[in-house]
Amino acid sequence: MTRLLLVIAGGLVGAPLRYVADRAVQARHDSLFPWGTFSVNVLGSLVLGFLTGSAAALPHDLQLLVGTGFCGALTTYSTFSYETIRLYEDRARFLAIANVTASIVAGLGSVFLGVAVSDAIWG
Repeated sequence: MTRLLLVIAGGLVGAPLRYVADRAVQARHDSLFPWGTFSVNVLGSLVLGFLTGSAAALPHDLQLLVGTGFCGALTTYSTFSYETIRLYEDRARFLAIANVTASIVAGLGSVFLGVAVSDAIWG
């Protein structure tokens, strides 16, 4: 039960932060490209990479709180998918392809960066 509450607590922070961050980032860009979703997904990937690299050094409960709860609610594959399809249907096909490509490259790059940072800290 405690573990479930940790996941819920992380989600209670991650979900509203995703909404606020998405709206704040998107409001600063006059573009069809979904910068808000892209940003939260890249940030979540960085945090998850750090947690993955730190798995041996951090308590499992913290991994549940931050990794499963917070990052699970912060990042959004469904919104990424929806926005990509919407771009494609709106005939912004280059942006749809750019969204997929940039999200994969930046997301994986962020995971590797997070792992590298954790390795530099925990050795």
